[in-house]
Amino acid sequence: MRKLLLLITTVALMSCQESLEERCAREAEEYTKKNCPTLVTQDITLDSMTFDKKSHTIGYCYTVSGEIDDSTVINSNNPRERLLEQVKNTPNLKLYKDAGYNFRYVYFSEKNNGTKLFDATFRKKDYQ
Repeated sequence: MRKLLLLITTVALMSCQESLEERCAREAEEYTKKNCPTLVTQDITLDSMTFDKKSHTIGYCYTVSGEIDDSTVINSNNPRERLLEQVKNTPNLKLYKDAGYNFRYVYFSEKNNGTKLFDATFRKKDYQ
């Protein structure tokens, strides 16, 4: 009887655990609801964090304003290289990097009604 009860408890606990995909989707949604929009720097606001289960991509959507609200200015600062270094060096992303997830960063213009200024996706081959 004890073995049966232990087996039932173990199966119940295992079925209650969420997958990494489910966890990532839940955390992205919770983070967005709780923290967004949030000012990252003077002219950059994080609007949302997303997760696409199909492509295993964690997305960060930003709005830029002020002097940097210009694609020429954004692209002149090597954003791809800077963001890639951030992905490589952020300890909180380790679990997702170990699972081979992708990371996407999209920047939109405030003054031009949400025009996309920059879009980069980093895959496992980029950050390892």
